[in-house]
Amino acid sequence: MKGNIPSRKKVMISVKRSFMNYLRKNNRTADLPMQYDDLLRYESSIPLLDQEGNDTLWETVYYSQSDFEDVNQAMKLIYALLKTDGDVEVLDHLTVARIDFCTFGNTKPFRVRIINRLNDNYDHFYIKKADASRVYGLELEWLLSPNHVTYLIDGATLIEEHVAGIPGDDFMKNNLQETTFNQIRIAKEFIKFNERCFVRLLGDMRAYNYVIAITPDIEGSQYRMRPIDFDQQSFEGRKGFYLPQYFRENDPIIYLGMQHMTPETVKQYQLEERSLIAGRVKTSQKQFKALMDVMMKDEISTPEKTRELADGLAHHHKNKRFEDCRTMGEVVLNNIQLLLEKDFKQSILLKPRN
Repeated sequence: MKGNIPSRKKVMISVKRSFMNYLRKNNRTADLPMQYDDLLRYESSIPLLDQEGNDTLWETVYYSQSDFEDVNQAMKLIYALLKTDGDVEVLDHLTVARIDFCTFGNTKPFRVRIINRLNDNYDHFYIKKADASRVYGLELEWLLSPNHVTYLIDGATLIEEHVAGIPGDDFMKNNLQETTFNQIRIAKEFIKFNERCFVRLLGDMRAYNYVIAITPDIEGSQYRMRPIDFDQQSFEGRKGFYLPQYFRENDPIIYLGMQHMTPETVKQYQLEERSLIAGRVKTSQKQFKALMDVMMKDEISTPEKTRELADGLAHHHKNKRFEDCRTMGEVVLNNIQLLLEKDFKQSILLKPRN
């Protein structure tokens, strides 16, 4: 891998009609009361700082009084569509507490904080530019992983629910000094996460692009790593870009694996995760086939990157089936088919990338 960053800033890829038809058939679309571009009409903004006074790279935006009334009502309706299938009975108790804007992300998201006035509990959701790579990533996450991210799309606007958890970089700073038992569970989850990303070719899983959910258990805790950035779903050409183990930001967890895992244990956890993915493909076979039929015909990367990744996977798996791939969708399908045929090669090393 040439460094630890994408080759260049990813271009936005529009959602084409065939993909939109798939999304409409599977209830991913909605008639939204407000579009992404409407939120760009804010009057002013101020940097949003964290509790320690550091810049979060988000800006809190402010609208004129007349515009805010429309924005407030529209955001509540969108939240109802996302959370209660449009049931408006919840609207009387909701209000918009804050809207933040991030110019750092590829999809330049707005983050909306909604508060329930009955108990002051709050929730978030995101309004983004609809990028085909990201939407394919969200749909593959729904079908192939143990996690579901609820989302809706309307033309060029994408709505996503908030994924709760500790950002990976914060987790590594503050949560690795655990009992040996919990450290083993953290390393185990990373192996499974690494496998999930590589099978479905979700790239750029450096520490701040995923969160870790902690669930207290009878003894110790359970950990689940969940992607929050799907912009690099099968876009880049470098095979290593789809292996979280190759990002230096993830080295602290790699070191836990070196300390607590043997190659035999690593292989066991990989095989467990592949079996789970294969089971999910089989139970959603009709929908998975429909998605792949669309994705294989879509152009979501450049021919050069597609060829580079196909060649890299052909070498990795020692399999010539990638030679005929012309689109990233074909590359993804062939990678998953190898898993179904139990011919998927080991992906993780018990040492950090040099």
